[in-house]
Amino acid sequence: MSEKIKVHFLGASRTVTGSKYLIEYSGRKVLVDCGLFQGKKELRERNWAPFPMPPSSIDCVVLTHAHLDHTGYLPRLVNQGFNGPIYCTAPTKDLTKYILMDSARLQEEEAYYANKVRSSKHNPAKPLYTSKDAEYTLKKLQVIPRGQDTEVLRGISVHPLCAGHILGAVSLSFTINNKRLVFSGDVGRYNIPILPDPRPVEHGDLFVCESTYGDRLHATGSIEDDLAGLIKHVALKRGPLLVPSFAIGRAQHLLYTIGKLEREGKIPTLPVFVDSPMAIDATETYRKFKYDYDGEAEAALELTGDPLRTTNTSFLRTTDESKTLNTLKGASIIIAGSGMVTGGRILHHLKNWLSHEEATVAFVGFQAEETRGRRLLDGEPNLRLYGANIPVKAEIVSLSGLSAHGDRSELTRWIKSSSGTPSLTKIVHGEAATTEIFAEHLRETFQYKASPAEPSEVVEV
Repeated sequence: MSEKIKVHFLGASRTVTGSKYLIEYSGRKVLVDCGLFQGKKELRERNWAPFPMPPSSIDCVVLTHAHLDHTGYLPRLVNQGFNGPIYCTAPTKDLTKYILMDSARLQEEEAYYANKVRSSKHNPAKPLYTSKDAEYTLKKLQVIPRGQDTEVLRGISVHPLCAGHILGAVSLSFTINNKRLVFSGDVGRYNIPILPDPRPVEHGDLFVCESTYGDRLHATGSIEDDLAGLIKHVALKRGPLLVPSFAIGRAQHLLYTIGKLEREGKIPTLPVFVDSPMAIDATETYRKFKYDYDGEAEAALELTGDPLRTTNTSFLRTTDESKTLNTLKGASIIIAGSGMVTGGRILHHLKNWLSHEEATVAFVGFQAEETRGRRLLDGEPNLRLYGANIPVKAEIVSLSGLSAHGDRSELTRWIKSSSGTPSLTKIVHGEAATTEIFAEHLRETFQYKASPAEPSEVVEV
């Protein structure tokens, strides 16, 4: 009887963040993704808990993409003893550098502030990890190609395929002892700018599928029409449009679409400020890896030379440059991190503009439970920022069509395009109710043996 493969669900089980899945076979351990928990305090506190097994016992890590909820725990893992290689695609290697260095800086700043105002129960407060931890971690990143098998450990190979979520994002298909384990990663959308559509996979023994929007559909209207309507509305209001944006993927999608709408004469030309050093760096990476573009983006590149720039774009790196936006007059667009309003420069802009009726705040991505972004979308009348309660008088809107995650219909389309039927399907990367709904959907639609992954659950295949 052949030895069983064990898969441990160490994160993103009945929650959206903290993706970590450990494959264990014949004394070897592969960690798929290594993300931070975000959102609720009880989730964030998990980042401080001891890892469920000695990190030194893990042989390697394989990443689906660069986002913080898939990579942000890596320096902590290394700090606790992990010393193996971290495999990823070439764009993911570049983007992970920006993600981890920015995360480490924020960890250090939060610890410094907590010590300064003595707001922590720990004395002294310490960062989850430091910039040195992040720098050391980045040295472990090794590039693997898409579309072909790579043996990451003896007898364990992985086949990455484009997932369409952000630049470099992939689904991962592992072959171990003649068995196939597929991890969806974050599955992107069809027919969106810049990136190719998600590629189908070949199913086998285990299918681990994300479900961020598995219980709902995105707005049915055109993404471009929705954004054009919003920008024309903002121009009439003569106030700023604040966009809390994920620096990688969403910011570039916005720049591309605004530029396209301007060239087609569908919107007035407004000043666009990208107020995020990480988004600026990520935009350079998007320019670097042009081979990842879809046909439309390639044509736009040929036409414009730079499809990731609007008519009047300003990239603001320094704090002083960011502060100049405090006195803006008239209509403008400010794209700033972070996407869930958990930190970053968007906090300063919200403090400055939330109490102004002429301002508009547009959310363009998923907002986890108990984040400031979720509270604003849920209609909270006041938002506490930097020790002050700011009344919410700005207009709050959501453009779900700009999300980088496929909705239920797009996830279904991707699964239909794939071949084979998995023996077992576990649903991850969704809030608790969403994972239940999507698992039921897969049972009814495909007759899959599907259920939500439970925290710390271990399955054998």
